[in-house]
Amino acid sequence: MALPFLPGNSPNKYLDKEKFHKSQHFDVSNGVRMLVGPEKPGIGGEPLVGQKMKPQYSVYPKGQGRGVPSWVAFDKQALCFEAYFQEAVAEAQHETHRIRKCNIYFYLEDDTIQVVEPGYKNSGIPQGTFIHRHRIPLPLPNDGQFYNIFHFNLNQQMVLYSRTFTVTNCDPFTRNFLTKLGIRLNDPIPVPDDPYSNLREEIEKSMKPLRPYERHDTLKQFLEQDRNVLCFYCFWDDTESTYGDLRELVLHYFLADDTIEIREVVSPNSGRDTVPKFLRRSKLPKHSTRMKQPGEITDRTVLNVFASPSKGKCFILDSLKTGAVHEDFYKDDDLTVGGEVNVWGRRVILTDCDDFTKEYYRSKYGIEDFTPVQYKDPEVTEPPRLLPPYNGFGSEEDSLSSCHGLLPKPPQKDFQKFMEKDRCGLNSNVLNFRAKLLSTNQVDSERLFIISFYLSDDSISVYERPQRNSGVIGGKFLVRGRVKKPGQELFKRELSEYFTAQDLYVGAALSLNNKDFQLVDADEYTLKYMEQHAEEFPKSNVGMILSKLRSIPEEKQTEIRKFLNISDPNNTGFIPYDSLRALLVGLDFGLSEHEVLALGRQFSVREEPEADVSLVLAVVQDLLRKKPFEEFPELSRAFSYRDRHRTGRLSIKDTRTICKSFHVPLPENLLGDLFSRFAEGEEIDYHAFLAGINWLENPAPPVLPEDSLKFDVNARFEAGEVAAKHINYSALLDGVFNINPTTAT
Repeated sequence: MALPFLPGNSPNKYLDKEKFHKSQHFDVSNGVRMLVGPEKPGIGGEPLVGQKMKPQYSVYPKGQGRGVPSWVAFDKQALCFEAYFQEAVAEAQHETHRIRKCNIYFYLEDDTIQVVEPGYKNSGIPQGTFIHRHRIPLPLPNDGQFYNIFHFNLNQQMVLYSRTFTVTNCDPFTRNFLTKLGIRLNDPIPVPDDPYSNLREEIEKSMKPLRPYERHDTLKQFLEQDRNVLCFYCFWDDTESTYGDLRELVLHYFLADDTIEIREVVSPNSGRDTVPKFLRRSKLPKHSTRMKQPGEITDRTVLNVFASPSKGKCFILDSLKTGAVHEDFYKDDDLTVGGEVNVWGRRVILTDCDDFTKEYYRSKYGIEDFTPVQYKDPEVTEPPRLLPPYNGFGSEEDSLSSCHGLLPKPPQKDFQKFMEKDRCGLNSNVLNFRAKLLSTNQVDSERLFIISFYLSDDSISVYERPQRNSGVIGGKFLVRGRVKKPGQELFKRELSEYFTAQDLYVGAALSLNNKDFQLVDADEYTLKYMEQHAEEFPKSNVGMILSKLRSIPEEKQTEIRKFLNISDPNNTGFIPYDSLRALLVGLDFGLSEHEVLALGRQFSVREEPEADVSLVLAVVQDLLRKKPFEEFPELSRAFSYRDRHRTGRLSIKDTRTICKSFHVPLPENLLGDLFSRFAEGEEIDYHAFLAGINWLENPAPPVLPEDSLKFDVNARFEAGEVAAKHINYSALLDGVFNINPTTAT
């Protein structure tokens, strides 16, 4: 049933329309203002009544498939076809038609076609772009359509503006492109001969000009050898002349054009003026002692010169070049170490060359002997200047700087090392060791110390941990500074040796200011840092440790089998770390305590107990309360701003970035553990995350100190934990001794 034609019931076609612009009907084409109204649409870009719009692209491409427009997908891609057309020549004696070759380019981005005719020498025809790039319509009666990619094929004719082109061939890219589209290409055909062009070629071959053109192609040599220069060190002995001496020179041979340049090495205070060049860059003749005058060097000889009243003066050249004068110039094969070069009458001896020159002659000519020529007496070495011994004032470096000049300067510090090893974020670059005193006194032997080594300036500080009811006041035991190694003379000429980072490892004995310490443990950061930089710390280099174990004799391997049989009766493949340590120490393999610990950490199986979510949040709130951190509203606004779709979730990467930008004072391991608790896949519910860490609105119950130590990376030895507990000895035996663990037990 149709609705009555009343207000509100009739459909409105402009209800969802957004564009109401009116198209212009005037345009400028080739500088001429013209009316283009029939091709312009109406209001909002819609066609007028009875108007037929020509498609923007006829068949291909349409810009579909990869989600990018065609002018991006097919940018700078064109199909190239070789073609020719026959042109009639009227009123000509030697030709009735002319064959003109051209290239047809089809641009894939907008279906435009360009026809270019290559230029030929002395053709007398305007050549170049034959048809400018644009869309070419089909011939009548299909002039409303345009040529597309499916109109092209080999061995066929195409009519472009009433001129018939015959397509003969195409390039490999065009062939592959059309084949992938499913177009079956015909076989290429040859281009017919042009009668007049063949006649011109025969005439040119029979001609013998008096001044034939000679082509000297040096472009290839220039492109291949540009910026490649051979460098020789040489000298010129000018001692026979008045006030003459030995002149040191540097000869540069440019491979791009076989030219030579010589520069003089002027030593300081020699009394000579510094000139730009000894010989400017040019080709150097072999046997010339003076510059040639104009006309002395010629390529041809003039046979006859005569004058005619009608033609004027004429001359005839010798085409056979019987009187040509050739001069030999130095090439790269004429230059050798120990050879001579005639530089306009001066005898220059080549003594040595640089590494590039040696490699060039070694690869091209197979020369291996580059022994330099000794032409100077060996330099007399100056006796070393003995420095005075240390006088006891200031540091040794400070006293040494006063001996280098009248105005003493403070000693320079290693600023580059300071910038690389200074504290950066969570990387403290400080190695912390737990130590004890080596003393017979029972009270001193029970004292605990923390020895910190700062990698930025190789300084050491010692801190004593306070112990209740011990009778010893703890605190700062040694102020931060560099410490000298014991057993060195005080007043000496050489600089003293100081403790370095390689001298500190678990089990090492140190003497710091006449106090003997033994390092018994290290924190987790120190152990990880030494393992990551194993090339600097040989005690943590597992490769070097395993090489020591591979040198164990056969009889000790039998003892290892017996020990493993006792330590692992259930054949589980794992033994406690204490058992491995007792094995390596008891067999006396020459391993230190730190090397045993590094080996155990390499083959250990660490099982960390899963902590409760409430305990993790309590520890996090306790850390944020101590800092203190109260920027929770600003943090919430940052999360909401990043959440553009208002889903209440963000990726772990974005959440970590926002927390880092607000400098949330949480360790990296604790922050990653916290993200894993609130993550669902790769996203985090940031509302629940903020509610859990907000100690102002949602305070958690207080935590004990031992609970905080569970999440502190640098407090492992403070809690009394062991760096490695369970050792996978089967992997250790298989990698070191090639022992099958089943046969070993």
